[in-house]
Amino acid sequence: MSRSTAKQGRCARIVALALYLTAGVRGADYLSPSALVADSKGGSLYIAEATAKQVAVLDLALDEVTRTFSVPDEPSGLALSRDGSRLYVTCGSAQGRVHVAHPRSGESLDTLPVGHTPTAPVLSPDGKRLYVCNSLDDTVSVIDTEHRREIARIRVSREPVAASVTPDAKWLYVGNQLPDGPADAGPVACKVSVINIETLSVDVSIVLPNGSTGLRGLAVSPDGSFVFVSHLLSRYTVPTTQLERGWINTNAITIIDAADRKLIETVLLDDVDYGAANPWAVACTADGKYLCVTHAGTHELSLTDVDAMLDKIKSHRERQSRDARSSGSGPGASYGYGGESVSDIPNQLSFLHGIRRRVRLGGRGPRALVVVDHKAYVAEYFTDSITMVDMGHKSRVETTSIALGPKKQMTAVRRGEMLFHDALLCFQGWQSCASCHPADGRPDALNWDLLNDGLGNPKNTKSLLLAHETPPAMITGVRDTAEAAVRAGIRHIQFATCPEEDAAAIDEYLKSLKPAPSPYLVKGELSGSAQRGRQVFEKAKCSSCHNGPLHTDLKKYDVGTGRGREKGLEFDTPTLVEVWRTAPYLYDGRAVTIKEVLTKYNPDDKHGATSDLTERQINDLAEFVLSQ
Repeated sequence: MSRSTAKQGRCARIVALALYLTAGVRGADYLSPSALVADSKGGSLYIAEATAKQVAVLDLALDEVTRTFSVPDEPSGLALSRDGSRLYVTCGSAQGRVHVAHPRSGESLDTLPVGHTPTAPVLSPDGKRLYVCNSLDDTVSVIDTEHRREIARIRVSREPVAASVTPDAKWLYVGNQLPDGPADAGPVACKVSVINIETLSVDVSIVLPNGSTGLRGLAVSPDGSFVFVSHLLSRYTVPTTQLERGWINTNAITIIDAADRKLIETVLLDDVDYGAANPWAVACTADGKYLCVTHAGTHELSLTDVDAMLDKIKSHRERQSRDARSSGSGPGASYGYGGESVSDIPNQLSFLHGIRRRVRLGGRGPRALVVVDHKAYVAEYFTDSITMVDMGHKSRVETTSIALGPKKQMTAVRRGEMLFHDALLCFQGWQSCASCHPADGRPDALNWDLLNDGLGNPKNTKSLLLAHETPPAMITGVRDTAEAAVRAGIRHIQFATCPEEDAAAIDEYLKSLKPAPSPYLVKGELSGSAQRGRQVFEKAKCSSCHNGPLHTDLKKYDVGTGRGREKGLEFDTPTLVEVWRTAPYLYDGRAVTIKEVLTKYNPDDKHGATSDLTERQINDLAEFVLSQ
């Protein structure tokens, strides 16, 4: 290295430190890198630092942050125009906004209103449209970037969190995080919504395999042939009696034929005796050779040879078809790509053996991912760092850790959040607490047969929001407190033991959770329908149990919803705060909507006096409940 080059490097580091110290970072707040985008020349990496409410710019030649600039709210996603003149930053809140900034100066150029808690902005290939997932009102905003206005808002499935446009600009694939139907009838699975870009409507919803939930990442292959989707494949149909061999949660990639808009196959990212918990971001190398997936629970990046994986899927299906014909079990179905035959591949923990490499990263909580040339850059949420993974060597990969700022002492809340998402707490790394509570402690929409109240009686996952303020815990109140439930969960769901200070830190994290404003509110206030519904709430005597600021009296009742062995069972009165976010409803998730709770599943008025209400009163009552 020449003296002039070394001097330039020292000057860059001094400038970076000065900019960092004067960037308005709040005291000891963390950075929490949560989204990444690189410029077209591969010279700069833009990093959304969520809790610092800023965007950092990483010089990829120096591997150093050279500048930062503030944004109005926590940034959740980034998109960069091809000419590098506009950086679009989704800012997550109920009144969602896209902040438009000049990438080099950080100057604010515009603010575009979108929906509730926007994320995953994606530009069309020509840059004329920006698509934004509004995760908490289940819509996608379509923005005309030339005229800087929203031209459409498209309803999709439940909690859209990832999106990608095909290179031919015909289809927008949107990944939805949670299942949206009843939990007691299959398949229970999240969906991929395929939007026709010409008509701006959903052409088809692709249902992932039964048990799919916690979808986080989605990417279209560079040639536009395939769509890769990361998600959990939960084995909720069996009691949670063990963890070995993915008995409770496995971690998967689903492959979709982008042209035919049909599911090809789902493969597991785990190994036989070690899980690859919480797959998050997905990206392909530019040549399409490798599929890269971050694993937020086990702090890894997995690299899979795409052609080898597709060839193995095809060979396995052909062999399966031949075996079926030779055994006389049937005429044999077509197992080509896009076929809808039942496959055993999603149960094979060793399927990717020899064609997938797991790379341990330097930080904790890898989430966002971007690939520049032969290098993958991974944002590590809990350690305020980036790990660069160099895939340019034939026989090995090399990693380099890049600190985004000074290391900070972890508070109990921050440490608890990290442990909640950390599968290393779990036996063999199969899952974390976040596997069943994927969005800040909220539920996965599945029924689980946990061991805390015997076998053969599955219950719908509850939200952990306000759990410490509304004892007892669990649907039937089998744990006196949320503290007891946290420790029991570590023992009986993670199959592990941990120091008391770890469990206490998780408690502190859960206590820190705050409810999000309901999308049913109008400018933060009850709608006219909800105001009428508040009166019906009193008339129907709902307030006799759902009272106080949290809408619960903390008692248990038989409200007539028990079936089979649960008939006559008393259930804990749940808080109604954020009930709009926790469908399906009732202990077994049979009710898809609050309206069904009030009508279809309340025949004897034991769950509120609703049988004599008019249709309008029922609608107003549901509107009020969903506004909490």
